[in-house]
Amino acid sequence: MKNKYKIFGIDDEPSVLLIIQHYFKSKFDVKVFNKPADAIASMQEGDLPDIIICDLNMPEISGAEFVEMVRSSGFFSSIPLIVLSATDSSEKKIDILNMGADDFMVKPFNPKELEARINSILRRTGKFAIDSINE
Repeated sequence: MKNKYKIFGIDDEPSVLLIIQHYFKSKFDVKVFNKPADAIASMQEGDLPDIIICDLNMPEISGAEFVEMVRSSGFFSSIPLIVLSATDSSEKKIDILNMGADDFMVKPFNPKELEARINSILRRTGKFAIDSINE
């Protein structure tokens, strides 16, 4: 069996984590965290995801701070990041993308669209979407 790509979902809303976990579990190895600090701790222990889906508005460490932390780290800086937010502000999107996020999606989101965006990023980073590998 092929190894599945690993997704980290980070959100303080349990319902969003449930959607990510439920929708992606058949194609990806999904780990969810309700705090960015927990995801960082896991990554520091060597558990590295292929892609991170992170909420923007969270207590303690915001999504923006998380993006900055990941991008400024030598070890994690190349991990693709998709930011989710209930905010549809163009300015926020621009800020987050300029900070280093690979994509930005407004909540509520369509899981199929999120999957398409994940597959697009994996293709761009030289990893191929599971569906496109016919061996």
